[in-house]
Amino acid sequence: MSEKHIPPDNEKGERIQKALARMGYGSRREIERLIGENKIRINGQPAKLGDHVKAGDKVNIGNRRAVISSEVNRIRVLIYNKPEGEICTQKDEQGRKTVFESIGKINNGRWISVGRLDINSSGLLLFTNYGELANHLMHPSSEIEREYAVRVNGVVTDDAVKNLLKGVELEDGFSKFDTITDSGGQGANHWYHVTLKEGKNREVRRLWQSQDVRVSRLTRVRYANLSLPRTLKVGRKVELSLDEVKSLFEFVKLDWPESRDEKSKELRNKAKKTSIKQHLYGNQSQPKSTGSRNKAGLRKKPKSVQSKAKKK
Repeated sequence: MSEKHIPPDNEKGERIQKALARMGYGSRREIERLIGENKIRINGQPAKLGDHVKAGDKVNIGNRRAVISSEVNRIRVLIYNKPEGEICTQKDEQGRKTVFESIGKINNGRWISVGRLDINSSGLLLFTNYGELANHLMHPSSEIEREYAVRVNGVVTDDAVKNLLKGVELEDGFSKFDTITDSGGQGANHWYHVTLKEGKNREVRRLWQSQDVRVSRLTRVRYANLSLPRTLKVGRKVELSLDEVKSLFEFVKLDWPESRDEKSKELRNKAKKTSIKQHLYGNQSQPKSTGSRNKAGLRKKPKSVQSKAKKK
């Protein structure tokens, strides 16, 4: 049996690490590492650095399978105001509601969640259909700032604040808050706004717990330069405009793919032409009539089988 052909550099295609990063399967560096460990196969054959892929090629990434898709028609970004009780996975074995069920599906692609919020946390959650943007927003080397509003239960001493700003050793490494702002409150429950540049699992809660303080409410209010809109109700989503998406690319220092501008222009022109035609001519498709009409425009009453028989 002949081996399936993997396109060489001189044929049209996209480098495997770029294609998989765009589709949200990891950063380019991570994909290159997996290729070096022989964990990626293209059409059944081991992938090599420099291999190109086309739309329709089948790729195995460890235990995962993917079919290479073409470039997205439009780079999209959603802000979703996650409620407590939803989980940030595609499916849940326990039947709990997921954030992907709430935001709905996307045509010609898939939504990629930018980071996660645990089931008891709420607030700003980002989704995009452009994998490279998602990876850039989540990768530790990008040092993207997150801000949380935290209600804590317990006494927060000056020493506790100093420890959290200086850093503490957690079970999975060193962590700290970059800023802690007192936001007021009454009694044992007090609000703080905190910022940090990492996204470890339940990191905000664990940092406070290291100082014997319990978090009773946690809401993410900002990610990078995107703040949770005050008018966005819990459980609702809003999509960024093209200018806002470009601003996000600029903020995180990610090059904007110029080819997207041409594609967006084509889509806008097509939509504009369709709108003009509908305005000038309306919807010209009329339902087909069954049966003939008389001079007054009224439908003639069909003759019965009995009347036809009498004539004969």
